[in-house]
Amino acid sequence: METALYLPVKRFLEKLGFAVKGEIGGCDLVALSGDEPPIVVIGELKLSFNLELVLQAIDRAGACDEVWLAAKLSARGRGRESDARYRNLCRRLGFGMLAVTNTGDVEVIVKPPTTSPRRDPKKRSRLVAEHRRRQGDPAVGGSTRAPIMTAYRQQALACASALQRGPQRVRDLKPAIPDAGKILLHNVYGWFDRAERGVYVLTDAGHAALKRWPQKPIDFSSVTGSL
Repeated sequence: METALYLPVKRFLEKLGFAVKGEIGGCDLVALSGDEPPIVVIGELKLSFNLELVLQAIDRAGACDEVWLAAKLSARGRGRESDARYRNLCRRLGFGMLAVTNTGDVEVIVKPPTTSPRRDPKKRSRLVAEHRRRQGDPAVGGSTRAPIMTAYRQQALACASALQRGPQRVRDLKPAIPDAGKILLHNVYGWFDRAERGVYVLTDAGHAALKRWPQKPIDFSSVTGSL
């Protein structure tokens, strides 16, 4: 599966100094440098180099500084990575190519140019914001069937975890969960119900979500005391 390529490519980019997270904004992976503003790298994963991989990269290119195509190194070296026409196409488009071996090593087939012009600054800024807001790296790049653990879902689960103890006031949740008010009000996942003005409780769907994604309880007393 494509998810098997994620960790080798993640390690490769981390060695170059990037912070890498999977499944952000529809991209298999997004990597940020430590600069300000950061260099934004998008990686797209496929089991083999093909036209669909190139088309995905073209769609992502405007939102980043570099695009890397990554695929499994073909048996006997007869895949697209050995096709000079495919490599030249990637060079002309400004894309890098990475081949992942059966042992998890990563080979650089084509290097991208140092940086390319940013043509979609709004999409780029959304990728950077989601990357920075997301806690850890909860989504493996290349996933297609499981719900993506976005920063929003992480905060919604934090709210659910707090409500598991009983009804809670929004103002008591905000110190630890800044977007608690919006999350509880909009109730995107159906996890919450308003008991009275400014007070919410957890629904059956919320309890089910916590069974699927168990959460570490938040110590609200320590958060409040630190303010």
